[in-house]
Amino acid sequence: MRRLLILLLGLSLLPAAHAGTLLVANKAEGSVTLLRTPGFERIVTLPVGEGPHEIAVSPEGLRALVSNYGNAQRPGNTLTLIDLAQLRPVATIELPAGARPHGIAWMKADTAVVTTEGNRSVLLVDMNELEVRDSIAVDQDVAHMLAASRDGSGAWVASIGSGSVSELALDSGELSGVAASGAGSEGIALVNKGSEVWVSNREAGTISVFSVRPLRKLAEIEVGGFPIRVAADDSRGRVFATLAMDDAMVVIDSESREVSRRIDFDIPVPENADSILAGEGVSGSIPVGLLVSRDYEMIFVAHTQADVISVREAHDLEQVAVFRAGKEPDGMAWTWMDLPLK
Repeated sequence: MRRLLILLLGLSLLPAAHAGTLLVANKAEGSVTLLRTPGFERIVTLPVGEGPHEIAVSPEGLRALVSNYGNAQRPGNTLTLIDLAQLRPVATIELPAGARPHGIAWMKADTAVVTTEGNRSVLLVDMNELEVRDSIAVDQDVAHMLAASRDGSGAWVASIGSGSVSELALDSGELSGVAASGAGSEGIALVNKGSEVWVSNREAGTISVFSVRPLRKLAEIEVGGFPIRVAADDSRGRVFATLAMDDAMVVIDSESREVSRRIDFDIPVPENADSILAGEGVSGSIPVGLLVSRDYEMIFVAHTQADVISVREAHDLEQVAVFRAGKEPDGMAWTWMDLPLK
Protein backbone atom coordinates (compact mmCIF):
# COMPACT_ATOMS: atom_id res chain seq x y z
CA MET A 1 0.00 0.00 0.00
CA ARG A 2 1.30 3.42 -0.91
CA ARG A 3 2.24 5.57 2.03
CA LEU A 4 -0.02 8.48 2.74
CA LEU A 5 1.21 11.83 1.48
CA ILE A 6 1.26 14.23 4.38
CA LEU A 7 0.63 17.91 3.61
CA LEU A 8 1.32 20.68 6.09
CA LEU A 9 1.59 19.24 9.56
CA GLY A 10 -0.26 15.96 9.16
CA LEU A 11 0.64 12.71 10.91
CA SER A 12 3.38 10.67 9.29
CA LEU A 13 3.48 6.93 8.68
CA LEU A 14 7.26 6.67 8.82
CA PRO A 15 8.26 3.63 10.89
CA ALA A 16 9.24 3.94 14.54
CA ALA A 17 12.88 3.22 13.65
CA HIS A 18 13.07 6.85 12.48
CA ALA A 19 12.45 8.26 15.96
CA GLY A 20 14.56 11.31 16.61
CA THR A 21 14.56 15.10 16.30
CA LEU A 22 14.92 17.30 13.21
CA LEU A 23 16.35 20.82 13.60
CA VAL A 24 15.58 23.45 10.96
CA ALA A 25 17.22 26.89 10.64
CA ASN A 26 14.67 29.54 9.65
CA LYS A 27 16.75 32.27 7.96
CA ALA A 28 14.14 35.00 7.81
CA GLU A 29 13.00 34.53 11.43
CA GLY A 30 16.30 34.22 13.29
CA SER A 31 15.13 30.95 14.81
CA VAL A 32 15.58 27.18 14.87
CA THR A 33 12.58 24.85 14.96
CA LEU A 34 12.81 21.39 16.55
CA LEU A 35 10.40 18.70 15.33
CA ARG A 36 9.94 15.15 16.53
CA THR A 37 10.33 12.43 13.93
CA PRO A 38 8.59 10.44 12.58
CA GLY A 39 5.39 12.46 13.15
CA PHE A 40 7.03 15.90 12.73
CA GLU A 41 5.22 17.38 15.71
CA ARG A 42 6.69 20.76 16.59
CA ILE A 43 8.63 20.54 19.86
CA VAL A 44 9.73 24.17 20.14
CA THR A 45 10.99 27.12 18.10
CA LEU A 46 14.03 28.82 19.67
CA PRO A 47 15.51 32.26 18.99
CA VAL A 48 19.10 32.34 17.74
CA GLY A 49 21.07 35.06 15.92
CA GLU A 50 20.24 36.92 12.73
CA GLY A 51 20.19 34.88 9.53
CA PRO A 52 20.87 31.36 10.84
CA HIS A 53 22.09 29.33 7.87
CA GLU A 54 23.54 26.00 9.05
CA ILE A 55 23.32 23.66 12.07
CA ALA A 56 25.68 21.00 13.43
CA VAL A 57 24.81 18.47 16.15
CA SER A 58 27.41 17.26 18.66
CA PRO A 59 28.66 13.66 18.46
CA GLU A 60 26.56 12.59 21.47
CA GLY A 61 23.48 14.19 19.92
CA LEU A 62 22.51 16.46 22.82
CA ARG A 63 23.86 19.84 21.68
CA ALA A 64 23.49 21.88 18.51
CA LEU A 65 25.56 24.73 17.11
CA VAL A 66 24.05 27.32 14.74
CA SER A 67 25.94 29.68 12.42
CA ASN A 68 24.39 33.16 12.47
CA TYR A 69 25.33 34.56 9.05
CA GLY A 70 23.60 37.93 9.35
CA ASN A 71 21.87 39.62 6.41
CA ALA A 72 22.88 41.52 3.28
CA GLN A 73 23.54 44.72 5.21
CA ARG A 74 24.87 43.35 8.52
CA PRO A 75 27.39 40.52 8.61
CA GLY A 76 26.86 38.13 11.51
CA ASN A 77 29.67 37.15 13.85
CA THR A 78 28.19 34.67 16.34
CA LEU A 79 27.37 31.02 16.87
CA THR A 80 24.45 29.94 19.07
CA LEU A 81 24.79 26.85 21.27
CA ILE A 82 21.54 24.99 21.98
CA ASP A 83 21.13 22.47 24.80
CA LEU A 84 18.71 19.96 23.32
CA ALA A 85 17.92 18.28 26.63
CA GLN A 86 16.90 21.63 28.13
CA LEU A 87 15.33 22.83 24.86
CA ARG A 88 16.92 26.27 25.07
CA PRO A 89 19.89 28.32 23.82
CA VAL A 90 22.60 28.32 26.48
CA ALA A 91 25.47 30.35 24.99
CA THR A 92 26.48 32.78 22.27
CA ILE A 93 30.02 32.34 20.92
CA GLU A 94 31.59 35.52 19.62
CA LEU A 95 33.63 35.41 16.41
CA PRO A 96 35.79 38.10 14.78
CA ALA A 97 33.93 41.15 13.48
CA GLY A 98 32.51 40.70 9.97
CA ALA A 99 33.02 36.93 10.11
CA ARG A 100 29.83 35.81 8.34
CA PRO A 101 29.94 32.22 9.66
CA HIS A 102 28.31 29.68 7.39
CA GLY A 103 29.34 26.05 6.85
CA ILE A 104 29.72 24.19 10.13
CA ALA A 105 30.66 20.75 11.45
CA TRP A 106 30.99 19.35 14.98
CA MET A 107 33.63 16.67 14.76
CA LYS A 108 34.64 15.88 18.33
CA ALA A 109 32.96 16.58 21.67
CA ASP A 110 35.33 19.50 22.24
CA THR A 111 35.82 20.80 18.68
CA ALA A 112 33.67 22.38 16.00
CA VAL A 113 34.76 23.99 12.74
CA VAL A 114 33.06 26.79 10.83
CA THR A 115 33.74 28.71 7.63
CA THR A 116 33.85 32.50 7.84
CA GLU A 117 33.24 34.11 4.48
CA GLY A 118 34.12 37.58 5.73
CA ASN A 119 37.56 36.44 6.94
CA ARG A 120 38.28 33.90 4.18
CA SER A 121 39.08 31.38 6.90
CA VAL A 122 37.99 28.31 8.79
CA LEU A 123 37.78 28.66 12.57
CA LEU A 124 38.31 25.87 15.08
CA VAL A 125 36.02 26.44 18.06
CA ASP A 126 36.74 25.03 21.53
CA MET A 127 33.37 23.73 22.70
CA ASN A 128 34.51 23.43 26.33
CA GLU A 129 35.72 27.02 26.61
CA LEU A 130 33.19 28.30 24.03
CA GLU A 131 35.74 30.37 22.19
CA VAL A 132 37.78 30.34 18.98
CA ARG A 133 40.90 28.21 19.44
CA ASP A 134 42.54 28.57 16.04
CA SER A 135 42.09 29.96 12.55
CA ILE A 136 43.20 28.50 9.22
CA ALA A 137 43.37 30.86 6.25
CA VAL A 138 41.61 29.55 3.15
CA ASP A 139 42.22 32.72 1.12
CA GLN A 140 39.41 31.95 -1.32
CA ASP A 141 36.43 34.17 -2.09
CA VAL A 142 33.19 33.30 -0.27
CA ALA A 143 34.36 30.19 1.62
CA HIS A 144 30.86 28.80 2.03
CA MET A 145 30.10 25.15 2.82
CA LEU A 146 32.28 22.65 4.67
CA ALA A 147 32.61 18.89 5.03
CA ALA A 148 34.76 17.27 7.74
CA SER A 149 36.16 13.79 8.24
CA ARG A 150 34.70 11.70 11.02
CA ASP A 151 38.03 11.41 12.80
CA GLY A 152 38.40 15.20 12.86
CA SER A 153 41.69 15.23 10.97
CA GLY A 154 40.57 16.99 7.81
CA ALA A 155 38.04 19.41 6.35
CA TRP A 156 37.12 20.50 2.83
CA VAL A 157 35.67 23.89 1.89
CA ALA A 158 33.75 24.98 -1.22
CA SER A 159 34.26 28.64 -2.15
CA ILE A 160 31.59 30.23 -4.34
CA GLY A 161 33.51 33.27 -5.53
CA SER A 162 36.69 31.42 -6.42
CA GLY A 163 35.01 28.33 -7.84
CA SER A 164 37.34 26.13 -5.82
CA VAL A 165 37.63 23.45 -3.18
CA SER A 166 40.22 23.65 -0.39
CA GLU A 167 41.64 20.81 1.69
CA LEU A 168 42.66 21.52 5.30
CA ALA A 169 44.71 19.41 7.72
CA LEU A 170 43.05 20.26 11.01
CA ASP A 171 45.61 18.46 13.18
CA SER A 172 48.43 20.67 11.92
CA GLY A 173 46.29 23.73 11.16
CA GLU A 174 47.51 23.90 7.57
CA LEU A 175 45.95 24.41 4.16
CA SER A 176 46.91 21.22 2.30
CA GLY A 177 45.72 22.13 -1.15
CA VAL A 178 43.36 24.08 -3.40
CA ALA A 179 41.84 22.89 -6.67
CA ALA A 180 39.58 24.51 -9.27
CA SER A 181 36.10 23.03 -9.16
CA GLY A 182 33.74 25.14 -11.28
CA ALA A 183 31.87 28.42 -11.35
CA GLY A 184 29.95 28.96 -8.12
CA SER A 185 31.28 26.05 -6.03
CA GLU A 186 28.86 25.82 -3.13
CA GLY A 187 27.62 22.43 -1.89
CA ILE A 188 30.06 19.82 -0.64
CA ALA A 189 29.98 16.28 0.76
CA LEU A 190 32.38 13.46 1.55
CA VAL A 191 31.51 10.31 -0.41
CA ASN A 192 32.62 6.67 -0.46
CA LYS A 193 33.64 6.55 3.20
CA GLY A 194 35.49 9.83 2.97
CA SER A 195 37.77 8.88 0.08
CA GLU A 196 36.16 11.40 -2.27
CA VAL A 197 34.78 14.92 -1.96
CA TRP A 198 31.93 16.01 -4.26
CA VAL A 199 31.34 19.71 -4.96
CA SER A 200 28.29 21.29 -6.62
CA ASN A 201 29.07 24.20 -8.96
CA ARG A 202 25.88 26.19 -9.20
CA GLU A 203 26.70 28.55 -12.10
CA ALA A 204 28.45 25.80 -14.06
CA GLY A 205 25.60 23.35 -13.53
CA THR A 206 28.03 20.57 -12.66
CA ILE A 207 29.22 18.42 -9.78
CA SER A 208 32.96 17.86 -9.49
CA VAL A 209 34.40 14.70 -7.95
CA PHE A 210 37.81 14.84 -6.24
CA SER A 211 40.01 12.34 -4.49
CA VAL A 212 41.24 13.47 -1.10
CA ARG A 213 44.80 13.52 0.26
CA PRO A 214 45.93 14.58 -2.26
CA LEU A 215 43.17 16.69 -3.74
CA ARG A 216 42.77 15.68 -7.40
CA LYS A 217 39.82 16.01 -9.78
CA LEU A 218 38.46 12.67 -10.94
CA ALA A 219 35.26 13.52 -12.79
CA GLU A 220 32.78 16.19 -13.79
CA ILE A 221 29.05 15.39 -13.80
CA GLU A 222 26.61 17.55 -15.78
CA VAL A 223 23.37 18.14 -13.89
CA GLY A 224 22.24 21.68 -14.80
CA GLY A 225 19.59 23.53 -12.84
CA PHE A 226 21.79 25.46 -10.36
CA PRO A 227 22.99 22.60 -8.07
CA ILE A 228 23.23 24.11 -4.62
CA ARG A 229 23.62 21.34 -2.00
CA VAL A 230 25.05 17.82 -2.00
CA ALA A 231 24.44 14.94 0.43
CA ALA A 232 25.67 11.36 0.38
CA ASP A 233 24.08 8.03 1.29
CA ASP A 234 27.07 5.68 1.26
CA SER A 235 24.91 2.80 2.50
CA ARG A 236 23.16 2.73 -0.88
CA GLY A 237 25.89 4.22 -3.08
CA ARG A 238 23.94 7.39 -3.82
CA VAL A 239 24.64 11.11 -3.89
CA PHE A 240 21.84 13.68 -3.93
CA ALA A 241 21.92 17.26 -5.21
CA THR A 242 19.19 19.90 -5.02
CA LEU A 243 18.65 21.94 -8.19
CA ALA A 244 17.36 25.31 -7.03
CA MET A 245 16.56 26.73 -10.47
CA ASP A 246 14.88 23.57 -11.79
CA ASP A 247 12.84 22.94 -8.61
CA ALA A 248 14.21 19.41 -8.61
CA MET A 249 16.68 16.96 -7.09
CA VAL A 250 18.97 14.51 -8.85
CA VAL A 251 20.14 11.14 -7.60
CA ILE A 252 23.62 10.07 -8.72
CA ASP A 253 25.18 6.61 -8.54
CA SER A 254 28.44 7.17 -6.67
CA GLU A 255 30.22 4.31 -8.45
CA SER A 256 29.26 5.02 -12.07
CA ARG A 257 28.98 8.80 -11.37
CA GLU A 258 25.89 8.95 -13.54
CA VAL A 259 22.51 10.49 -12.78
CA SER A 260 20.17 7.59 -12.02
CA ARG A 261 17.03 9.56 -11.30
CA ARG A 262 15.61 13.07 -11.34
CA ILE A 263 12.83 14.10 -8.95
CA ASP A 264 10.75 17.13 -9.93
CA PHE A 265 9.05 18.77 -6.96
CA ASP A 266 5.41 19.83 -6.97
CA ILE A 267 5.30 22.09 -3.91
CA PRO A 268 2.84 25.02 -3.75
CA VAL A 269 4.48 28.43 -3.34
CA PRO A 270 2.82 31.30 -1.41
CA GLU A 271 1.85 34.32 -3.51
CA ASN A 272 3.98 36.65 -1.37
CA ALA A 273 7.12 34.49 -1.49
CA ASP A 274 10.28 36.62 -1.43
CA SER A 275 13.27 34.42 -0.61
CA ILE A 276 16.79 35.68 -1.26
CA LEU A 277 17.29 33.47 -4.33
CA ALA A 278 14.04 34.61 -5.98
CA GLY A 279 15.78 37.84 -6.99
CA GLU A 280 18.23 35.82 -9.12
CA GLY A 281 15.51 34.68 -11.50
CA VAL A 282 14.87 31.42 -9.65
CA SER A 283 11.23 30.39 -9.30
CA GLY A 284 9.29 27.47 -7.82
CA SER A 285 9.76 26.13 -4.30
CA ILE A 286 13.55 26.67 -4.47
CA PRO A 287 14.92 23.46 -2.91
CA VAL A 288 18.12 24.41 -1.10
CA GLY A 289 18.80 22.69 2.22
CA LEU A 290 19.47 18.95 1.92
CA LEU A 291 20.04 16.38 4.65
CA VAL A 292 20.30 12.60 4.93
CA SER A 293 19.47 11.51 8.48
CA ARG A 294 22.22 9.91 10.53
CA ASP A 295 20.48 6.53 10.32
CA TYR A 296 20.39 6.84 6.48
CA GLU A 297 16.63 6.29 6.42
CA MET A 298 15.23 9.75 5.61
CA ILE A 299 16.04 12.54 3.16
CA PHE A 300 14.99 16.07 4.07
CA VAL A 301 14.76 18.93 1.56
CA ALA A 302 14.20 22.56 2.64
CA HIS A 303 12.12 24.46 0.08
CA THR A 304 13.11 27.96 1.03
CA GLN A 305 10.59 29.85 -1.12
CA ALA A 306 7.65 27.59 -0.19
CA ASP A 307 8.54 27.67 3.55
CA VAL A 308 8.23 23.88 3.87
CA ILE A 309 10.34 20.76 4.37
CA SER A 310 9.68 17.67 2.26
CA VAL A 311 10.65 14.20 3.47
CA ARG A 312 11.43 11.08 1.49
CA GLU A 313 12.17 7.51 2.45
CA ALA A 314 15.80 6.89 1.55
CA HIS A 315 15.29 3.33 0.34
CA ASP A 316 12.63 4.02 -2.32
CA LEU A 317 12.75 7.85 -2.55
CA GLU A 318 8.98 8.10 -2.04
CA GLN A 319 7.77 11.36 -0.56
CA VAL A 320 6.04 10.75 2.76
CA ALA A 321 5.63 14.18 4.33
CA VAL A 322 5.55 17.91 3.67
CA PHE A 323 5.37 20.24 6.66
CA ARG A 324 6.13 23.79 7.80
CA ALA A 325 8.95 24.83 10.11
CA GLY A 326 9.48 28.61 9.79
CA LYS A 327 10.13 31.35 7.25
CA GLU A 328 12.83 30.50 4.68
CA PRO A 329 14.04 27.15 6.01
CA ASP A 330 17.56 26.24 4.94
CA GLY A 331 20.17 24.38 7.02
CA MET A 332 19.07 21.27 8.89
CA ALA A 333 20.42 18.69 11.32
CA TRP A 334 19.03 15.47 12.78
CA THR A 335 19.70 13.69 16.05
CA TRP A 336 18.51 10.26 17.12
CA MET A 337 17.55 11.78 20.50
CA ASP A 338 13.75 11.69 20.91
CA LEU A 339 13.11 14.94 22.77
CA PRO A 340 9.91 15.63 24.75
CA LEU A 341 7.32 18.15 23.61
CA LYS A 342 7.76 21.41 25.49
